[in-house]
Amino acid sequence: MAHSARVYDYVLGGKDNYSADREAAEAMMREWPALPVHMRANREFMHRVGHHLAAEEGVRQFLDIGTGLPTSPNLHEVVQKVAPDARVVYVDNDPIVLVHAQALLVSAPEGRTAYIDADMRDPASIVNAGELRETLDLDQPVALTVIAMVHFMLDEDDAYGIIDRLMEPLAPGSFLAVSIGTADFAPEEVNRVAREYAARGMPMRLRTKAEAERFFDGMDPVAPGVTQVHHWRPDPKEAGTIRDADIAMYGGVARKR
Repeated sequence: MAHSARVYDYVLGGKDNYSADREAAEAMMREWPALPVHMRANREFMHRVGHHLAAEEGVRQFLDIGTGLPTSPNLHEVVQKVAPDARVVYVDNDPIVLVHAQALLVSAPEGRTAYIDADMRDPASIVNAGELRETLDLDQPVALTVIAMVHFMLDEDDAYGIIDRLMEPLAPGSFLAVSIGTADFAPEEVNRVAREYAARGMPMRLRTKAEAERFFDGMDPVAPGVTQVHHWRPDPKEAGTIRDADIAMYGGVARKR
């Protein structure tokens, strides 16, 4: 069956996918030809967030949930370029990601990476994992990054509660970075893509801006707040080169008080 991580891999030009993933991706791109632009913008959002947190906020510990397939540069490559001693724990539950996890564990000598095979719907299995406790010091700030994941969590999954439980053990001064699927800018096309996902057993819950902002309730937002991902601290050379209608993802970063 098609899997969201492998569909993402195919659309981004990767090779770690099956015919079911390629068929699904091609069907989705027929419904919305901007899908590759949208997915690349989401990936670049992750890169800018990681760089900002390491370079501007001084974060040296990262917990990345919903890692996906190891398409370089990965989060540890971004942050260890700034701070070689940074530590990164990756979490995913796709067996193909597990097979490729060794590619995610090649750290700078000064730093460290680890991988947890777990489902974010069970946050206790993440926060209590030995790999997490052995790699990160939860008495010091940690950046929790959840990129392109929460729109696969339906209302009954309680995405807000799960994020809260993941943030709870993290020290004050920690950060939350999330990108959140939305149909606010191209509703017809994006909802058609969502139907293609649902037809393959991957139902989606797309959220409005107000619903996206709820993930950061009680936290201090990092400017520019919650915005479409291509508007979050864009590279000045690329600002204005992407149409809002081609992006179906909000993104934001906030600091835990």
